[in-house]
Amino acid sequence: MSAASSDLQIDSVTGIDVSLAVAGPGARAYAFVIDWHIRIVLALAWYTLGTLLYNGRLSLAPPAGLHTRWFVSVLAPSLAIYFLYHYVIELVLRGSTPGKRMAGVRVVARDGGVPGAGALLLRNVFRLIDSLPTLYGVGLITVVLSRNNLRIGDMAAGTVLVFERADAQLPATSGSARLDAAGAELVTELLQRWATLAPAARVRLARALLARYGVTPEESMGADEAAWRARLEQLLRPGGA
Repeated sequence: MSAASSDLQIDSVTGIDVSLAVAGPGARAYAFVIDWHIRIVLALAWYTLGTLLYNGRLSLAPPAGLHTRWFVSVLAPSLAIYFLYHYVIELVLRGSTPGKRMAGVRVVARDGGVPGAGALLLRNVFRLIDSLPTLYGVGLITVVLSRNNLRIGDMAAGTVLVFERADAQLPATSGSARLDAAGAELVTELLQRWATLAPAARVRLARALLARYGVTPEESMGADEAAWRARLEQLLRPGGA
């Protein structure tokens, strides 16, 4: 195995390389511990409330023998919440979970896009292997030793865990905290094609891009192409916009 890589290099369709910072063991563990507590609380809450309602009194004792209604309404949903938490939440939040958001990370495909339902399912099924023999021992070892800090589930699903705050780093520029990776690509590509566009098209596209990222140019700029170009360049600089 090669040494872990700190960045995931993505060749975009525009020809502009985008670099995403890969999350390491610390960020993974932090996100997992938060999500683990959330799913434990949710699963226990369902079990507790369901059992109390089923028993009709202040007792959490399960019924003697296997009661189908208790299993379907209480036990099965509690187990589903615990075991399907990551898959369902990552699917709904497009590669994120509450724990991942607090840690500032998200799951992406190898091309930097949002993973599909199949990839997320495969990634989470392999948690059974990554969690062996205890405390995610296998997963931790593979994260430390593999390139791009991958656990076995990521290797099987073709996914990577990256930092949310660190995308939009372009090799050719110093970057801007306001832009995401897609926005940085669009601004850079527009500046590269500036000379080939008609004056009206330059101003229209520049206005649309600046508005997309919450920048309100001064009214005095009007049709001044140089001013619009300078505003776009400022957006790519540290602290720009």
